[in-house]
Amino acid sequence: MPELYKELVAIKDKLENHYKDMQDMEFTIQDGKLWMLQTRNGKRTGAAALKIAVDMVREGLISKETAVTRVDAGQLDQLLHPTLDPKAKKEKIAAGLPASPGAACGKVVFSATDAEEWVKNGEKVVLVRIETSPEDIGGMHVAEGIMTARGGMTSHAAVVARGMGTPCVSGVEGLVVSYENKNFTVGGVTVNEGYYISLDGSSGQVFLGEVPMVQNAMVGDFGEFMGWVDDIRKLQVWANADTPVDAKVARDFGAQGIGLCRTEHMFFDPNRILHMRAMILAATEEDRRNALAKLLPYQREDFIGIFKAMDGLPVTIRLLDPPLHEFLPHTEAEQAEIAKDLGVSLEAVKTRTAQLHEQNPMLGLRGCRLGITYPEVYEMQAQAIFEAAVEVTKAGGKVLPDIMIPLVGFKKELDMMKAAVEKMAKDVQDKAGIEIPYLIGTMIELPRAALMAEEIAKSAQFFSFGTNDLTQTTLGLSRDDAGPVISLYKAKGIYLKDPFASIDVDGVGQLVRMAANSGKKERPDIQLGVCGEHGGDPASIEFFNSVGLNYVSCSPYRVPIARLAAAQAVVKASK
Repeated sequence: MPELYKELVAIKDKLENHYKDMQDMEFTIQDGKLWMLQTRNGKRTGAAALKIAVDMVREGLISKETAVTRVDAGQLDQLLHPTLDPKAKKEKIAAGLPASPGAACGKVVFSATDAEEWVKNGEKVVLVRIETSPEDIGGMHVAEGIMTARGGMTSHAAVVARGMGTPCVSGVEGLVVSYENKNFTVGGVTVNEGYYISLDGSSGQVFLGEVPMVQNAMVGDFGEFMGWVDDIRKLQVWANADTPVDAKVARDFGAQGIGLCRTEHMFFDPNRILHMRAMILAATEEDRRNALAKLLPYQREDFIGIFKAMDGLPVTIRLLDPPLHEFLPHTEAEQAEIAKDLGVSLEAVKTRTAQLHEQNPMLGLRGCRLGITYPEVYEMQAQAIFEAAVEVTKAGGKVLPDIMIPLVGFKKELDMMKAAVEKMAKDVQDKAGIEIPYLIGTMIELPRAALMAEEIAKSAQFFSFGTNDLTQTTLGLSRDDAGPVISLYKAKGIYLKDPFASIDVDGVGQLVRMAANSGKKERPDIQLGVCGEHGGDPASIEFFNSVGLNYVSCSPYRVPIARLAAAQAVVKASK
């Protein structure tokens, strides 16, 4: 029926030109006559959405501005990460939060040490934990994927996994993990160590056995499309990165700087953790300084690598922030090792550990309180930063460090720490005969800091909104184990979204807007950014664009998503 075929193609062209989108048409032929039944905009995968948008711009059907709105920012995950083969048979056994996108398949292991050992022997593993801690970093780094029983979208497992680009499903409902028996049970199914499971970090689903994966490639139309995105957006997109490898990945994905370098992640290497623990458990300033002197070369090398990777782009370095309990030895064997290193009794180490115990460490001795209590810690970090900057500058590189003082609630806290950093900067620069341009600012992560932003801006050259902790402290909700509460509140319509995944615009967002406006009132040239995980969420980015921030910072693998969301925010605001 060649004539009917030509008629169908002509109608197809007319409909596509009219609706300016790919059409899903239904038709029939009866008694030699073509009948059109209905048409609608067709559903499509992320890759297809991008291809259709680019083709229609080339054909003159739509503008570049319209094209960037045709691709769901969340769909870019399909282009950036491997995905489970949609055609493959799957046996779903559990579901949790989609904490870090992508697909993973491997043998189940229950400790970071086992993960590292198994990978050395050529195995692919999925690390299963009740919840992860900084001590698990080595195993998390080598695992194909991570699954936890506890934790929300900004739990340790979620944040670290996103930074590494490792698929993660957190807060799995009904998951019972037995370290002793080396198995887990969920939904009546028991899975032992060494059995295969597959994770879909984009949907939060867990499957039994090996599910085949599909690897997508970022080539061709993707680059052209992202060029349009960058021409349209106003917000810069920076990345959260703690290592030279993370920094390179971020830059390759188009990051324009590092908005958060978490220095605490540098201390959990086995070669360093002993010195870190020695510093924390030391009873005198002299002993602390001796331990810090051993950490200084490591810290300096870290910064040299990051500065080289980000040559010419700003690097925001957060001085030590987490509570000390995260670094403390928990077993008697570890405590004995520390005692030997310090030349004291095991009992002395146990006593000191007990003295440092806090009932609620996330609201205790952390952030700038650490620097005020033990100023030598921040002095060492400042020395490492500026010595690294001098070395890279001497080699012909360009270094732009922004030094962030965390957990500030009072201007005086910032003033004290700023003075210590400036003194160290001057000492290092005078000795080297080199001047390094740098900024000193703070993280706005406490409600008081947001309320007192105008006063704090007298000393801060930049504000970086730590929206993970700002959400936690504003809502009075633990970001690490609030999963059940959030699920219940979403079911009852109290929360429309997980507030740790997409910012609470009316509450937490009001504090961000207030602080941004107050900061600009006192210091018109103040640099304003977001370094919480909301920096990679499209809905949150639309809000940050409306507030007039300079940049958002997110995990390296979310940089393209944030770039697209920033462009879409501009297009939407113009309508």
